[in-house]
Amino acid sequence: MSSTSITAPVVHKGWTLGLASLGTFITALDTLVVANALPALRQGLHADLADLEWIVNAYSLSFACLLLTGAALGDRFGRKRMFVIGIFAFTAASAVAALSPSIGLLIAARSIQGGAAAIVMPMTLTLISEAFPAEKRGTAIGVWGGVAGLAVSVGPVIGGAIIDAWSWHWIFWINVPVGLILIPLAIAKLTESHGPRSQLDIPGLLLAAVGFLGVIWGLVRSTSVGWSAPETIGALVVGGLFIVLFVVWERSTRTPMLAPSLFRAPGFTAANGVSFFMYAALFGVIFLIMQFLQNALEYSPIAAGLRTLPWTGAPMLVAPIAGALADRFGNKPFMIAGLAIQAVGLGWLAAIAQPDMGYLQMGFALGVAGIGISLCFPTVANAVVGSVPPGEIGMASGANNSIRQLGGVFGVAVLATVFAHPDVYTSPTVFVERFSDAVWIGAAFSAIGIIPAICMPMRKKARQRAPEPEMMPTPAALDEGRGLRN
Repeated sequence: MSSTSITAPVVHKGWTLGLASLGTFITALDTLVVANALPALRQGLHADLADLEWIVNAYSLSFACLLLTGAALGDRFGRKRMFVIGIFAFTAASAVAALSPSIGLLIAARSIQGGAAAIVMPMTLTLISEAFPAEKRGTAIGVWGGVAGLAVSVGPVIGGAIIDAWSWHWIFWINVPVGLILIPLAIAKLTESHGPRSQLDIPGLLLAAVGFLGVIWGLVRSTSVGWSAPETIGALVVGGLFIVLFVVWERSTRTPMLAPSLFRAPGFTAANGVSFFMYAALFGVIFLIMQFLQNALEYSPIAAGLRTLPWTGAPMLVAPIAGALADRFGNKPFMIAGLAIQAVGLGWLAAIAQPDMGYLQMGFALGVAGIGISLCFPTVANAVVGSVPPGEIGMASGANNSIRQLGGVFGVAVLATVFAHPDVYTSPTVFVERFSDAVWIGAAFSAIGIIPAICMPMRKKARQRAPEPEMMPTPAALDEGRGLRN
């Protein structure tokens, strides 16, 4: 054999799935792990209500605003390289947050955490999609979705357990050893890949960042100053204007950060519509149910977190199975069924909520909702990456993550507005009434998500087989590192 023969880079599928899933876990965990630590943070740092809101929202704000930027950086400079850089920045910011002596420094560290997570998250899905062939991708993404669901489920539990056992500092310290282990393994085991964009779309990056910042700022502030306040309206209008300018620019530039052609793919557009309403319901209800369990039912933080597990923990078990079945039957039926089941579960919870209710009924309702969300987690992600060309997966992943975060912020803002009342924290009756009304809205969001799910095109059976020519890769394909499937 000639010593000059071309060989493809070795793709470690198991390592790729494991490392990408772990990166997803630690970044998704931090969206919720702080929830049960807010009372301790208020006492330890002498924070007021506005400060506590920003401890939570600073992460989501920078995360959502920079997701498209993170995807673009990965396409330009390499997905593996940006994954490692993102994990390093996330780990360093976690250490700063743990050492923060003031509320201002903590909020700044949370912002950096969110920005670093915006680099890591789209890389995880892209790395998995590059490593696995199309016929096995659904199963891999199902595992990835299960890990993301696990992070959502254990976030409140871990936060409550750490506060009970140690102090609020440790909710950030736990990220540091994980990051220090993940970085060298990622360098050694991941395979580098790039997207089709040879240069950064700087005007697009700026327009998108300002647009998302304006929209999310308006949504976040609406719960404090009201939907009709000039600050809220002004931020939403300015953000919307810049998003329109971003779309106009992307249609005219030769190197778009988000190709408008992606949204001409029915599957991509439908999956993003499902994602928006799914996360609006999920994060909106999670935000309120932790308060319901602690304030109305008087559970401790860790006990409250444990009691959400029938809902938020279900994806850990069900999502991998749903992803594997979607490889055979397509994504559409699982999306429709999942959203309908979650709507039923949340509606059930809203109907039975009482100040003195037992947990058994509530646990069953949450379990039903958990099965529903478990069917959606992997199938939405699989539909996003399966509806675009391979070279556009990074771009598509960044767009989907941004829309998902927007849906989450929107859900929290709307449900918090419905929940708000002058006597909500002084009257158990008012608290439960407003909680029930808000959860009905969450159920409605799940039901509305069925509409774009119905618009999802059915799977084309011809696309489920690998074309015969791909069985013998060309030298050019080997050079790209995608010719061999190990």
